[in-house]
Amino acid sequence: MRLPPISELNDRARDVFRVVVQSYLDTGAPIGSRTIAHLSGLNLSPASIRNVMQDLEELGLLAAPHTSAGRMPTEIGLRLFVDGMMQALEPSLEERAAIERQLVQTGPVEEAIAATTAALSGLSACAGMVMVAKRELVLRQMSFVPLSADKALAVLVGEDGSIENRVIDLPAGLPLSALIEAGNYMSAMLGGLTLFEARAKIERELLAERAELDGAARALIERGLAIWSEDGERRPVLIVRGQARLIDDAAAADLERVRYLLDDLEGKQDIARLLDNASAGDATRIFIGAETKLFSLSGSSVIAKPFRGLDGRVVGVVGVIGPTRLNYARVVPMVDYTAATLARLMA
Repeated sequence: MRLPPISELNDRARDVFRVVVQSYLDTGAPIGSRTIAHLSGLNLSPASIRNVMQDLEELGLLAAPHTSAGRMPTEIGLRLFVDGMMQALEPSLEERAAIERQLVQTGPVEEAIAATTAALSGLSACAGMVMVAKRELVLRQMSFVPLSADKALAVLVGEDGSIENRVIDLPAGLPLSALIEAGNYMSAMLGGLTLFEARAKIERELLAERAELDGAARALIERGLAIWSEDGERRPVLIVRGQARLIDDAAAADLERVRYLLDDLEGKQDIARLLDNASAGDATRIFIGAETKLFSLSGSSVIAKPFRGLDGRVVGVVGVIGPTRLNYARVVPMVDYTAATLARLMA
C-alpha cells in the first residue's frame, strides 16, 4: 500500500492520528473514540472522532483489532508518524552520562563496547546491538601448548590484556622443541606489532633468511599467524545485550511474538547482515516490523546508526531492537548519541 504524505491529511485527521499513535506507543493497546474525546482536548465529539478514525483506517494508517472497538496504528501508520510527525527528544544529561561512563573502562575494547551496549539497552528498555569490525590485535605474547600428537593450542595474548586461542593441526612428528622455539620467537620478535605487521615481518625475515628458526618452527609460526589474520578479517564482532528487557508486562500478553523475537535474536548472522545494510551512509535507519524479513513475524522495530573512525570509514553500527510501540522520539536520539560515543572509543 502507498504511504500517503502527511500533507494529504487535514488538521483534524493529523490531530486524531497523533493521539492514537501516542496512546499506542505509551500503552501498546488500541484506543477508542470516547477515550480520545475525553482525554485529548481535541474538542471533537466521539462520533466525529469515529468518522476520522474510519477515514484513517481506509488509508491504511489505523487498524481495529478484532477483539476491540478501538484503533491502533498499522506499521504503515507508524512509518508515516516517524518520518513526518515525530519530534525527537534529546537525551538528558543523566542519560548521556550513563553512556559516557563506559568510555573510561579499562581492559579490552570489546568490554567497553559491550558495557556501552548494555547501557543503551537499559536506557531504551530495548535489546542493544552493536557490530564492529574485529579490531587489529597488538601482540604481546604467543605460545603453543601441545594437546595431542597432531594438535596444539595456539594462545595469543594482546597488549590490551585480551587472550585468544585456536586449535591448530600439527605436522606429523613435530618435536615439542619446535613449539617452544616458535612461541619464544613470536614473543621476542613480534611483540608490539599487529597481526598484519607481524606477518609482514615474518615474511621479510624468512625471505632474507635472517630468522634463526628450523623449518618446523617456521611453518608453525606462519600457520598460527595465518589462522588469526584470516579469522579476524572474516568475522565482525556482534554484541547483543538486554534481551530480557523485551519481556515486559505488555509482552506477556503476546508470548508468541516474544518467542519469535528471541528466536530471531539467536540468528546472529542475520542480524549482522541487517546491521551491515544499515551501515551505508550516515543517517539513522529505522526498520519497522515487516519492513525487514528478519523481524516480520515478531513485529519488532530496529533503530540503527553507523559510526566512523578517524579516517572517515564506517567502523561499526549500533542499534536497538524492541516492539513496534517503542518510544521512537526518545530512542532515536539515544542511538545517535551512543554512535557518537562509540566513534570516540574506536578512534
